[in-house]
Amino acid sequence: MLVSAIVVAAGKSKRFKTKTSKVILKLGSKPVIVYSLGILNEHPKIKEIIIVANPQNFESLRGIIKKNKFYKAVKVVLGGKKRKDSVAAGLRVINSKADFVLIHDAARPFITRDLVSLVINEAYESKAAILGVPVKATIKRCKLQGAECMVKETIDRKNIWEVQTPQVFARDLILKAYQRFSHSDATDDAMLVERLGAKVSVVLGSYKNIKITTPEDFIIAKGVAYLWKPA
Repeated sequence: MLVSAIVVAAGKSKRFKTKTSKVILKLGSKPVIVYSLGILNEHPKIKEIIIVANPQNFESLRGIIKKNKFYKAVKVVLGGKKRKDSVAAGLRVINSKADFVLIHDAARPFITRDLVSLVINEAYESKAAILGVPVKATIKRCKLQGAECMVKETIDRKNIWEVQTPQVFARDLILKAYQRFSHSDATDDAMLVERLGAKVSVVLGSYKNIKITTPEDFIIAKGVAYLWKPA
């Protein structure tokens, strides 16, 4: 089974409020992206890694690959304006013999070998699998009324999950989804697969598998990094 991994690192970090790409910032002793690249590079089922960059971090990412000897990182390509465009750029250059495609956000540093194995194995059975965790907080649907935000309803959280990456799909399935819905917007790749009518399995992820989006997330990530063990 040949699995190609696409690591999306093309975001502009607007909500992070810094001119430096958050995925190349030092988290502990190493850049954010090095955490997940290290796991994917050493995983026996990952055969290649495609990194999707933006013009500002392109050369920095190439330097990180060389310095850390990530031999499976075979290509760094430029992404697009939106995340979906960046994933599409990665899909265009994956190995034509790939059976499955793993897609991961570089801003999620704390994946583990076990999590990667679990989601790949589930995708092997179901053709589409994602990581997720049950929502802990109370969730309310709200509506803005002028300057006020008013509660419309409280949502039963019993079946509400927070979705994570990596997400893994049969190659033909994810290519079909991106071709058919090339003009549709999506906040994750599973949304496009769902629109095909395909079933997507959810594998229990980890609450440590946080996404660094804001400066506050980076503070939390420092704490996780201090205790993190990539088992």
